Amino acid sequence: MRELIGSHDLLLVTLDTLRYDVAVAELAAGRTPTLARHLPGGRWEERHTPASFTYAAHHAFFAGFLPTPVTPGPHERLFAARFGGSETSGPSTYVFDAPDLPAGLAAAGYHTVCLGGVGFFNPAAPLGRVLPDLFAESHWESDFGVTAPDGLGAQIARLTSIVAALPPDRPLFTFVNVAALHQPNKHYLPGATDDSLASHAAALDYVDGRLGELFDLAASRGRPCQVIICSDHGTLYGEDGHVGHRVAHEAVWTVPYGSFVL
Repeated sequence: MRELIGSHDLLLVTLDTLRYDVAVAELAAGRTPTLARHLPGGRWEERHTPASFTYAAHHAFFAGFLPTPVTPGPHERLFAARFGGSETSGPSTYVFDAPDLPAGLAAAGYHTVCLGGVGFFNPAAPLGRVLPDLFAESHWESDFGVTAPDGLGAQIARLTSIVAALPPDRPLFTFVNVAALHQPNKHYLPGATDDSLASHAAALDYVDGRLGELFDLAASRGRPCQVIICSDHGTLYGEDGHVGHRVAHEAVWTVPYGSFVL
């Protein structure tokens, strides 16, 4: 990653709450063709998230602690805040002298943009301003949120205007938190009256149908774009009596991850 900073744009997409097993099943069934075209080898990588819910996971992500490979480590990280005793920084790690990745990239000349989705990015409450305030520019509106049927489409529309106004020689770091997978998601499955694994999968299929536009936009600035796309945590639909997340369960901790250059 270190050698890409400055020459590449960066796009970090979190598919909020996406389960690994659902992501793999939809890919195998051919219902997420955009992801199939872009993921290395047409496959998701299985990883473990650093936290079981959005707020904590994204704090870790923005400090450089992206989901960890499930194989024995140590594993060299892509990004790392400089601190004594770090055992997962290596020769390819982009090490920044800042408390968080957006600040580190801003110091390297990047314009940093947050397009929030779930409630932790809603600035109506002080808590919802903590993560967005790490960025030079942040946006959230109800059309991006968990009840919006085309939230990703609205985020892409906003990003289109941002890209149009940005000088082409200014590198861009874009973070997009996609809310569609999060409960409630029954509106993605016609006739559904409750959220379920099936409606969770249908939400992913909707997202895949929009991701091509996002990727085309990210690649439209005349410079390569490094993409990282992953879930921040999974969620439960009655397994072992649990509904939701913020619990230590395999379906919560195991997440899909992918990285590629456009």
